[in-house]
Amino acid sequence: MTEQSTGLEFPNGVVEPEYDLWAEDVNIDPTGIFADIDAADLAWRTKARKFVVEEVKKDIHEYWDKADYPLHLIKKLGDADLLRDGMNLDSYEKMTPLAAGLVNMEMARGDGSVATIVGVQGGLALRSVLFCGNEEQIQKYAMPMLAGELPGAFALTEPTHGSDSVSLETRATKVEGGYRISGEKKWIGNGSIGGVSIVWARDDEGKVRGFVVHQDAEGYSATTIQNKLSLRAIWQAHIRMENVFVPDEDVLPQATSFKDTSRVLFATRLGVAWSAVGHATACYESAVNYAKQRVQFGRPLAASQIVQERLARMQSELATIQVLVMQATKRETTGELTGPQASMAKYTATRTARAIASNARDLLGGNGILTSNRVARHFADVEAIHTYEGTETVQALIMGRDITGFSAFA
Repeated sequence: MTEQSTGLEFPNGVVEPEYDLWAEDVNIDPTGIFADIDAADLAWRTKARKFVVEEVKKDIHEYWDKADYPLHLIKKLGDADLLRDGMNLDSYEKMTPLAAGLVNMEMARGDGSVATIVGVQGGLALRSVLFCGNEEQIQKYAMPMLAGELPGAFALTEPTHGSDSVSLETRATKVEGGYRISGEKKWIGNGSIGGVSIVWARDDEGKVRGFVVHQDAEGYSATTIQNKLSLRAIWQAHIRMENVFVPDEDVLPQATSFKDTSRVLFATRLGVAWSAVGHATACYESAVNYAKQRVQFGRPLAASQIVQERLARMQSELATIQVLVMQATKRETTGELTGPQASMAKYTATRTARAIASNARDLLGGNGILTSNRVARHFADVEAIHTYEGTETVQALIMGRDITGFSAFA
């Protein structure tokens, strides 16, 4: 029977309203730390935010739910010149470390998988070629990566070597005209989508070298890792290489030790901290919007004392990591940022973002586990960034060595 046939009115108040958790009237800069950034840096932030709103917002939760990769975004990010991660090239608009941080922040504020696309493609693969390649390799590989025309992967982590990646065991044996590479890599973003992988392997002398490996090369096989809880909208691969031939022209000449690998990784660590700020920002603004719009017990959640206290706690935590990461970026700009300082920024930002995400997810109640309600995706994705580019434990040991003068690494 319908309402009309029974003559009974449908009860008011049982139909849930649409919540706009992306509403941008929330103050996400409580201390004014971003108020004085210059126009050029602000323009980069605005460009990144515009990209998220126009290209990411509408359907990213569907890609995330299906564990599908929005591959078209790589080219669009390249077209928007958002794959550079602070690296400056002739004829390109200057991008300061702060501008790069703001781009990372806004990408993660939109979605963690998209931020990781930028981090893998630009921060790691592109940077490896720019730092360690020759001019021919830069033109052949780096420039197409920058344009989003060539997907790039950074293949360092192995199934048995994560935090101790310095102990990598993939081998590169010298043969006539090049090298033969054998070994496995795991958790390699973009490693199974048909581009190139920057593979780090030990040569016959035990030195860590960098190689540009085409993913369609004979002996290269990559399986996209399934059943991920985090970063579901970017594919990460388990790679197996069996005597993959790499010609001499694809060996990175300036990659001759793990110090060169570390140079690339160090340059991206602060970007992860900025991404954590982005995730925390998304969770905080979603929680504020929801608290204002969700009515329980006859009033908005935001009118409750305990909810206000929780929002105040989130705001305080967000402000803390904003100030910390901004200060670290200032030191990076002047060339004074140390490894322990970068570790402190990453360590503090990701663990604080986890706390904010957890609080926000709980504040949304049952709606907090719906990926379409934004917070759930960030809640899950923060778990991944808390681990990659060095786990919390590894960052703590780097800081602890600096504090005490003693190394606790095995």
